Amino acid sequence: MKLPRPLILLSLAGVLSGCYPLHAMHGHFDLMARRQPVDDLVADPATPDTLRSRLQRVATVREFASRALALPDNGSYRKYAGLSGHYAVWSVWVTPEFDLAPRLSCFPVAGCVPYRGYYSRQSADHYAAGFRSAGDDVMVDGVIAYSTLGYFDDPVTSAMLRLPDERLAGLIFHELAHQVVYVKNDATFNESFARAVEIEGTLRWLASQNDQEGLARYQAALARTDDFLATVRSTRDALEMLYASALDPVEKRQAKARIIEALRDTQRQRKLQDFAWAAYDTWFTDDINNARLAAVSTYFGDVAMFRDLLDKNRGDFGAFYSAVRSLAAERR
Repeated sequence: MKLPRPLILLSLAGVLSGCYPLHAMHGHFDLMARRQPVDDLVADPATPDTLRSRLQRVATVREFASRALALPDNGSYRKYAGLSGHYAVWSVWVTPEFDLAPRLSCFPVAGCVPYRGYYSRQSADHYAAGFRSAGDDVMVDGVIAYSTLGYFDDPVTSAMLRLPDERLAGLIFHELAHQVVYVKNDATFNESFARAVEIEGTLRWLASQNDQEGLARYQAALARTDDFLATVRSTRDALEMLYASALDPVEKRQAKARIIEALRDTQRQRKLQDFAWAAYDTWFTDDINNARLAAVSTYFGDVAMFRDLLDKNRGDFGAFYSAVRSLAAERR
């Protein structure tokens, strides 16, 4: 799963002091400098056939996004950027050992967000190391795309092209949704809204392609995701009760390990019944801690609310976006 999208400080980063803004500016503008128009690459005979085919698919998805989903019709995802590594950025999530609330990083453009993004794994690990040594829970996660909220023309990255068609389409829809509505200091609102657009957009995209097999596969994956999220919510509830208890730190640490092991056991049992659950193996293989659980909650916490709101607007994306903007105005 694709969990977290690092904030972008961009042109306003220079008003801050310290090394991080320089790192963010240098990394971002290096990525922007790599962009090449998709149409030019498709027309260039020197472009490898595999890349050309994927970019043609991207162009079709991008046209669908604006025509069928009322997403911004601009230069985003009409350019391609080859990366030197597997990820565009690395996000660092940090929580206290006995608290599910992530530590926030605050910036002029994006507001306060529950992570910090770095353009190199080394820099992300360096930032995370201090929190780890202090006993905090930490997650460092690779991210293949992020949104600049319309300030720049976001590119399709080489990392994005590794995704299956339906996930690539969904990611483009998701990132474009951030350009429609963005509420400062409310990452759960922003990510849940974008996820709702991603889901409905992907369903409609697959239907438009008459891809019945892909549609069935995606719907089955959504059902598994719902089950996974329900289990994560139960785990969070158990941990919240534990952290609020009067147990001493040693007892809390032992009980926390048991609760997390129960979550892992649920995954093992599910995979025995249906091997499709192996899609979650990477999530379970990595360290499961408060930071990882916080990321899941941030990206999926209010998805059901937004999907219900889309249904109330009869699936009309224009009306849906207007309703979401009204909700956003109430939160500002």
